[in-house]
Amino acid sequence: METYPLILGGVKKQTDEIVSVRFPFTGEEYAQVCQASTLDLKNAVTEAVKGFETTRKLTSGARAGILTRLADEIHGRADELAEVLVMEGGKTRKFAINEVARAEITVRTSAEEAKRIYGEIIPLDWSDDAAGRTGFLRRFPLGPVVGIVPFNFPLNLVCHKLAPAIAAGNSIILKPASSTPVSSLLLGEMAIAAGMPPAAISVVPCAGGRAEQLARDPRVAYLSFTGSCSVGWHLREIAGRTKIGLELGGNAAVIVHEDANLDYAAQRIATGGFINAGQVCISVQRVLIHRPAYDRVVEKILAAVRALKVGDPRDPATDVGPMIDRLKAEDAYRKMQEAVRQGARILTGGTLEETMFAPTILVDTTPAMRVNREEVFAPVLSLTPYDSFPDAIRMANDGEYGLQVGIFTQNINRAMQAFTDMEVGGVQVNDIPTFRVDQMPYGGAKGSGLGREGPRYAIEEMSELRLMVINRDGGME
Repeated sequence: METYPLILGGVKKQTDEIVSVRFPFTGEEYAQVCQASTLDLKNAVTEAVKGFETTRKLTSGARAGILTRLADEIHGRADELAEVLVMEGGKTRKFAINEVARAEITVRTSAEEAKRIYGEIIPLDWSDDAAGRTGFLRRFPLGPVVGIVPFNFPLNLVCHKLAPAIAAGNSIILKPASSTPVSSLLLGEMAIAAGMPPAAISVVPCAGGRAEQLARDPRVAYLSFTGSCSVGWHLREIAGRTKIGLELGGNAAVIVHEDANLDYAAQRIATGGFINAGQVCISVQRVLIHRPAYDRVVEKILAAVRALKVGDPRDPATDVGPMIDRLKAEDAYRKMQEAVRQGARILTGGTLEETMFAPTILVDTTPAMRVNREEVFAPVLSLTPYDSFPDAIRMANDGEYGLQVGIFTQNINRAMQAFTDMEVGGVQVNDIPTFRVDQMPYGGAKGSGLGREGPRYAIEEMSELRLMVINRDGGME
């Protein structure tokens, strides 16, 4: 068992405070990780300020080169990284392999986008008093970035913060989730090996409450947070003038209309509801089914779910592994039990053993139940019939969240109606809301967050527009 030091200004540091990382499937200790103190966090920002003086002057080619080498490092250590994701997060092996591949793509895309941070020339001579004047618009790096990441994608979501920060010319401090810090520490090592100026990167595992210090530090230029809604909006309140991006939770809906490819929809819903044990912010949680097709779709979803292999995430054949820890599993289980007491019925699943929550389908739920109203973040689906497509949109919009929605229909007008009327960050037509490729803009509406991720869009969030106006006539004798 290895003890991992934190990374402070590119230098590994051992500390007296050590936290165990445990394999969620068995609870056995997998690794030990040094924790950052309040002084370490203060020093990390100091180092980031110094590092920014170097990164902001890097050419676009130099930034792209660092990222290309980092992507090569990820590719070369893919098996090792996948093993870490399985052991620290309980991710199934097939899903861990997929996350490593996505992380490489995220970094390579950021390398390309580092060379495409374009500006604009603006003619200003629209009136006589502006004659001879031309505006030049260009993006400049913001400064030190803090990236706070969740446990469910501890490698790829780190890359979604680290890689755009590098591409934009910023320094960065990464605060990994307490349960899954090893992948972030390895990524930090790889970034330094790839040529990231050492002072410009720190990886500081610590408790969430302690990390609030980073949000309050006025030297931080941008705070990128992915995690729960309650924590995210709290960070926004305490961040002062620091620019902030929030990628928060959701209770994603799928609408299945009668004219859809029902077999395909059912298979995708089973995937989207139970991949990573439902611990995905765009996991399918609410399935709204056109009443004429309701019985058929329910049976198809049940068949797809019952075909999933549940168990040890180390087994390459496993589809659904454990939840991250027992406390989170028990909290989700209480929401399910509460729904049953209020009249919901369990069609399949409904059991919990330690961290293994069986894939569960509920019917006869109501919008007021917590399994619909809140984010369950567990392998639980609720199935509900609707009578008309406008009814389905209204039902899907009901609530405080708005990340993504999936619409299954062959009618382009319904798809366009959903695009117009859905209060979400993204509409997936003939697919589940869980669909995401890493170059696309990703983020939510309403309580689900602020800003957008995806390398190009994150670079925009992590940079600022600056205008220069040249008065050509004023320079002439």
